[in-house]
Amino acid sequence: MAGAGIGYGDANQRIDYVFKVVLIGDSAVGKSQILARFARNEFSLDSKSTIGVEFQTRTLLIDHKTVKAQIWDTAGQERYRAVTSAYYRGAVGAMLVYDITKRQTFDHIPRWLEELRNHADKNIVIILIGNKCDLEDQRDVPTEDAKEFAEKEGLFFLETSALEATNVETAFVTVLTEIYNIINKKSLTADENQGNGNSSSLSGQKIIVPGPAQEVPAKRNMCCQSS
Repeated sequence: MAGAGIGYGDANQRIDYVFKVVLIGDSAVGKSQILARFARNEFSLDSKSTIGVEFQTRTLLIDHKTVKAQIWDTAGQERYRAVTSAYYRGAVGAMLVYDITKRQTFDHIPRWLEELRNHADKNIVIILIGNKCDLEDQRDVPTEDAKEFAEKEGLFFLETSALEATNVETAFVTVLTEIYNIINKKSLTADENQGNGNSSSLSGQKIIVPGPAQEVPAKRNMCCQSS
């Protein structure tokens, strides 16, 4: 994430970018807890399955620009395989979440990824998240399996613990910074095209659609344990 300084944004500051990021994955893998940890720095042991549409926001500073992250939760729809195309619309980032203690939730990731790619922008920035890495003694998904899948599909990868706040911030910042860097590259191209009447404003309170995402180098794959 070189080249982009990260900080907390001022709620009263002018918003330069709004990035919609969606959380997807099986029920009970901890999507809502990851969102609560990032948006409010909260965790509830009594968390129930999310019902109804839900999204939360948090404003950050990236490279001196104010970015509002609009994070959408599947709101329990995944239990009925009823996640609609409207949920993905406008998303420029996605967090594909599984539970490291439940192999089935990882085995379903290819289906979630296919659905995401069928409904979202083809250049969406995607990170694979292995959640609940605080439960190492119950691990059912080897880190290497997830790393291999992420590298094959060109995804970012992190293992997180919403309970212990491990890597949650890093996961969101990774996605948001990558989107920001892509937008910066697009803005340079847009400036060059303005002389041809193809002007394109890439700032302001609007959803930004990213350009081509880059394949993720292995050093961006991180698990809970230090190597």
